[in-house]
Amino acid sequence: MPSRAQATRPLPVPTARWPTAGYRVAVLAYAGMSMFEIGIVTEVFGLPRPEFDVDWYDLVVCAEQPGPVPVVGGASLHTPYGLRELATAQMIIVPGVPDMSAEPSPEVVDALRRAHRRGARIMSICSGAFALAGAGLLDGRRATTHWRYAELLARRYPLVTVDPDVLYLDDGELLTSAGSAAGLDLCVHVVRRDHGAAIANAVARRLVIPPHRDGGQAQFVEAPVNTDPADDRIAGSIDWALTHLTEPLSVARLAEQARMSPRTYLRHFARATGTSPIRWVIDKRVRASLALLEETDSPVEQIAGAVGFDTPVTYRHHFARVMLTSPSAYRRAFRTGTATNQQA
Repeated sequence: MPSRAQATRPLPVPTARWPTAGYRVAVLAYAGMSMFEIGIVTEVFGLPRPEFDVDWYDLVVCAEQPGPVPVVGGASLHTPYGLRELATAQMIIVPGVPDMSAEPSPEVVDALRRAHRRGARIMSICSGAFALAGAGLLDGRRATTHWRYAELLARRYPLVTVDPDVLYLDDGELLTSAGSAAGLDLCVHVVRRDHGAAIANAVARRLVIPPHRDGGQAQFVEAPVNTDPADDRIAGSIDWALTHLTEPLSVARLAEQARMSPRTYLRHFARATGTSPIRWVIDKRVRASLALLEETDSPVEQIAGAVGFDTPVTYRHHFARVMLTSPSAYRRAFRTGTATNQQA
């Protein structure tokens, strides 16, 4: 398995696609599944968004056989859509499968392979990665799943490079995510990739979630829940920092906001977030610059100062580390819809 250092390396630059009207998104429903993950997909891709004035997604729920699908809790989901509709969608989402020891049916495998051959985007949530791996789509690729199932996925499908330490992975037309909530992060990431930072942030606000969690963030961070008052002080300092990104933000200043010594603050911050305060600040400043690159013609030098970097050189350095491209190349890629990892 990859090391933690490999697992946390940055992901490819998001590339805007601007889906056209009728861009079909199909989510596969299984017997015995939890409704939470279909709810995630419905919230992000199924609700109308007339306030954005862009072509939105056309969501359908599909099953192996059209009709009733029994789900957790004794309820039943009824859908008129089957694998024919799934195989012809522009984007397919496979939520967590209820039985990781079982292979996907030949019919599901065929539908996924046909969709992949014609260039459909295919993504999984949680243990849905087992279906993608069972169809052979993840052979020779990095993929993730819930940390509890990562060892099993690697053992059953040795041609897949399983990364258990990340929230999600975007490998172009194949995307995988960790536990159910990480699926929500991946869905918002896809909206950002398709429509840009401003619309993705608006969707996140409507969902009352953070606007962006980097896919390379660790799945599991050892932080007790509601047991340590220091956690609230760390959270308070983070909220304060997000509104002061353009100001000098040293560890000492952040620690002062949390009413801790710098040494204590470093220890509690790492336990709560899985990273260091300065690395966190740099990442947030880079992410804050994306909307400015996407939506304005401001020079990179001006954007660097607007998000709190001392110099354009420093901004370009950290942007390249986080996004694996340069600010100028990112702007060109977003506006032309052509991916690039050039350092420009």
